[in-house]
Parts: sequence; structure tokens; C-alpha cells
Amino acid sequence: MRAIVIDQPGGPEALQLKEVPDPVAGPGELVIRIDAAGVNRADIMQRLGFYPPPAGAPPYPGLECGGTVAAVGQQVAGWGPGDQVCALLAGGGYAEQVAVPAVQVLPVPAGLSATEAAALPEVACTVYANVFMRAGLAAGQTLLVHGGASGIGTMAIQLARAFGARVACTAGSADKLDRCLELGADLAINYRDEDFVAAVTEFTDGRGADVILDIMGAAYLPRNIEALATGGRLEVIGLQGGGRGELDLGLLMRKRATVQSASLRARPVQEKGAVVAAVHEHVWPLIETGQIRAVVDTIVPLADASRAHRLMEESGHVGKILLDAGRAG
Repeated sequence: MRAIVIDQPGGPEALQLKEVPDPVAGPGELVIRIDAAGVNRADIMQRLGFYPPPAGAPPYPGLECGGTVAAVGQQVAGWGPGDQVCALLAGGGYAEQVAVPAVQVLPVPAGLSATEAAALPEVACTVYANVFMRAGLAAGQTLLVHGGASGIGTMAIQLARAFGARVACTAGSADKLDRCLELGADLAINYRDEDFVAAVTEFTDGRGADVILDIMGAAYLPRNIEALATGGRLEVIGLQGGGRGELDLGLLMRKRATVQSASLRARPVQEKGAVVAAVHEHVWPLIETGQIRAVVDTIVPLADASRAHRLMEESGHVGKILLDAGRAG
């Protein structure tokens, strides 16, 4: 098969399409013939040499895909060749095929193609695991999402609204703010010229956000604590603004607030399987009824993965950028 290989860390040009060995389904695994793969910020970090795949994962980037089951390993029940699926991956999505533990595989939601479904596993699992399973966002509470127009952000806005929460988000352009409002955000804040702490405080009548989903890390840490409600939960899932910051522990204690951080990729298979099962139970029905949709900005041939990375780094997209493995080049 062909896959995107990173021989040396570097810029987008480091992504090269090459012939590599076909994957084999081990015990408890499926091989998926990939139609499309999602592009995520983590892929850029891997390309730069800062986010290596966990032990045993394919070396190629790509944390989610959609396609068709091509082979089934031993100890796998419920799946067979020809099934339309999408999957949460530890790596290997930038390829024509990938082997993945069966517990990380989901059926393509009714009404969607396998290509559209490729936009869902990473964002749905990340949002559900952090906002609902860990932070416990409940109906009537307020969620603040940073990067509301991103793949993660567009899913978080829709899911929070579907579960009865109010949503505030940040984004960097008028067009992105409008798109976030269209998806269900109650408040959209331009982080370039507005103070999100003041905006959220006013929006909540001085209470603050119950949950904050943050992709910035250090750069936003002090202001995120200010923006939290008493008993609020800050979930840090990205470090675009740096990995080291100062934390006002006195303010954190007075607010009886919590700061948590997590990545999904390096979790044990069993933990990822539990997240996937919860997403299948609680999120998939909302997708199949149309309450939540996959937001796809651009689809790029696999051979042009470097262009997909440039598009992501330019940050002009709304929702997901996908790689089309059927047009590998």
C-alpha cells in the first residue's frame, strides 16, 4: 500500500507518499481500507518531531479514518469484510489501509458516507471524553470553547447544545464567529479584539463558565481560571500557546475549581475502547437524527498531504480538513 511517510521532521514538504508494507490484522484487530482520514493539529506536531506515535502504533500520521473493513483478525466479533466503518487511531490514518483494535471502530452513521464519517472519531471522542465524561457538563451549565471554528470546536458547540448546555466560544474572524453561531453557539467572541473573560462574565451574569475546553495551554491559563465559575472545570487538550504557565493557586482554591489535562492518543486500548463505546451510545444517535453533523471544510488528495497541513497551519478553515485516500495520486 501507499502511506505518508515522515523520514525527517520538518515542514509540510516532509510528508512524502511512499510504498510501505500492508498492515496485518492481529488478534482483536481489523484492517480498514481507507476512503478518507482526518487531519488534526497532532499530525502537525508529529511532522515537526514533537509528538511521536505511542509504542506499537503505525509510524504514519493520522488519528481517525473512514472506510471499509478489508480483513478481520482472530477474537473479533461483530465485524466482517465489507462493513462501512470509521475508527479512532493511534496513528496510520494517512495511508490506504490501517490495522486498528476492533474496540476503537464505529459504524458509519446512517445517512453519511465513509468519507464524511472520517471527520468524526477524533473530535467526537475528544469532546465527549473531556467535556462530559471528565468535566461532567450538565444541562443548564455554560461551556466555553476556545477555537470554536476548529474541528474540535464545531463538535463541542453542537454536542453541548444537544445536551442542553449554553455555549460561548472564541474565534479569530467575523466569518468564523458567524459559523459558530450557526452551529448553535450562544455567544461568539473575537479573541483578537475582545476580552473573553469579560465577555463570559457578562454573559453568565458574573458567574463564569462551568467548563472550559482549552486548546491554548499556557497562554490562556491565568485568564481561563478567571473565567471559571465557582466549582468550574478547566480541560486543557492542546498546547498551541505553550506548555508552561503560572497558575494562581489562591484563586483556584477560592473558586474550588479544577484544572485537568489529557491526551487521547496515548491511552491504553481498553480506555479508548470505553470512550468509543460511550460515543457510540450517546453521540451517534444525535448524528443519525441530524442534530449533530460532520463539518467538513476541505478534502485534499492523500498525495497532497503537505497542502492539507499548510491549510491547517494557515487556520482559515472551519471544521475538518480531510485526506482522500481514494485519490492517493
